[in-house]
Amino acid sequence: MIFDRVKEIIAEELGIEEEEIKIDSDLSEDLGADSLDAIELIMAIEEEFDIEIADSEATKIKAVSDIVNYLEEAQK
Repeated sequence: MIFDRVKEIIAEELGIEEEEIKIDSDLSEDLGADSLDAIELIMAIEEEFDIEIADSEATKIKAVSDIVNYLEEAQK
């Protein structure tokens, strides 16, 4: 499942437990990601899923659900 893979990446990048990450978690408010964390997170997701996320799309990603929805759309 995409969410599980995304959760692993977020936990690794942010140094937090996977249990803290919910589908509706806000990356900055709930998980403590700053702008540099967000960039590294996008890069890790691009590498893991072998896709390229445009900067215009990356700026729209605020929550875990945004990442999952983007990846689901990209796989269609």
